[in-house]
Amino acid sequence: MNTIIHKADTRGSANHGWLQSRHTFSFANYHNPERMHFGVLRVLNDDIVAESQGFGTHPHRDMEIISIPLEGDLKHEDNMGNKTIIKSGDIQVMSAGTGIMHSEYNANADEKVKFLQIWVFPNKKSVQPRYDQITLNTIDRQNKLQQVLSPNAEDDGVWIHQNAWFHMANLDKGKYVNYQLKDSKNNGVYAFIIKGDVTINGESLNERDGMGISNIEELTIESDSNAEVLLMEVPMTI
Repeated sequence: MNTIIHKADTRGSANHGWLQSRHTFSFANYHNPERMHFGVLRVLNDDIVAESQGFGTHPHRDMEIISIPLEGDLKHEDNMGNKTIIKSGDIQVMSAGTGIMHSEYNANADEKVKFLQIWVFPNKKSVQPRYDQITLNTIDRQNKLQQVLSPNAEDDGVWIHQNAWFHMANLDKGKYVNYQLKDSKNNGVYAFIIKGDVTINGESLNERDGMGISNIEELTIESDSNAEVLLMEVPMTI
């Protein structure tokens, strides 16, 4: 088993006034050659956007982009004609492919919006750009793992052009869940602790810590407090 731990306070940071962001991997002005990616997981940004502020229209290409809102409402618009709002309990995905333009703004004037911005290298380039979002039943992650993303359009959650599976769990103190990798030969798992304290395969992790594990077939998450966890199983080779 190979393990890497990224404690919350060791992440890169950016404060633009309207945007406060913590970067698990190198991004924008934060560059750490030891933190470029975990397999095909390229970006894991923990963003807080001020009231009525946001990201103006900007381009992406050949990247799978996933947004998971944690608090507040995030307004999305793109050049494919999509105008939507995503909120806690939703998950949004874009396959940038040959190129997309989009903007994201805090839809509210009286509260901040918090969300995770995740980029995954695709296994196919120059695909037709696409957008999707779904609302998940969060009851289905109470003390168990809920699949929120996969490579297959017919499976639970959204899908992307990559051999990746994301799961989320809300765990009461003292509960535990086991995760069996879908492709243990090629994949590893990056765990991000959204809330609370957990122990994963004997390693203690706290809120906003991250842990990457490879060369394993399964892992166990034990909750040391009420906790919320995101698991991202991704190929280790780009």
